[in-house]
Amino acid sequence: MTIRVLLADDQALLRSAFKVLVNSEPDMEVVGEAADGAQAVALARSERADVVLMDIRMPGTDGLAATRMITADPALADVRIVMLTTFEVDEYVVQSLRAGASGFLGKGAEPEELLGAIRIAHAGEALLSPVATKGLIATFLAQGAGMGADTGGEGGRARSERLGALTAREREVLVLVAGGLSNDEIAERLDVSPLTVKTHVNRTMAKLGARDRAQLVVTAYESGLVRPRVE
Repeated sequence: MTIRVLLADDQALLRSAFKVLVNSEPDMEVVGEAADGAQAVALARSERADVVLMDIRMPGTDGLAATRMITADPALADVRIVMLTTFEVDEYVVQSLRAGASGFLGKGAEPEELLGAIRIAHAGEALLSPVATKGLIATFLAQGAGMGADTGGEGGRARSERLGALTAREREVLVLVAGGLSNDEIAERLDVSPLTVKTHVNRTMAKLGARDRAQLVVTAYESGLVRPRVE
């Protein structure tokens, strides 16, 4: 299966470099290039993209707004978004994860990292390791910035209601996912099979409306189910 990749970045030179790299791989191809978020959304629909490499900062409709548009469109439910950023720790990165991105990658990443990110995102996994995602989210929650998260008010109640739909075992698995454990590690901890854990993770994602593990980590922290440690 060929992975259809869409490049969204306002720097033409960078898009060209990414295009050469992606098209050099036998299992992927660039199907479109966008200079802003609005073009990215339109091309994601028209070109049936599987993975979008999305720059966060673009003129007009930025990458964050475009990500929200794509993830809110049921017709684009299978599109995975990898955010590209100059800064590894960036409040927009956290907002991107909340908007439905599968993770983020620094623009200075090595070619193999970029290609690996595309394949990981296409497989439906979180691009970031749960540990890395957890650390980023915990930092912003501890600082009270970026996420705008709280456990009170309507947002807090809505998140609590969603958690209420989970079984006790699903909540347990969610906590372990937020703790950075892989399915195999969770299976060992709970003394069940990895397939059973995968089933619990998938059901939890479905109930919480999460696209991948990255969103599970976000929800676990936003809901207050898991508390960040302040160093």
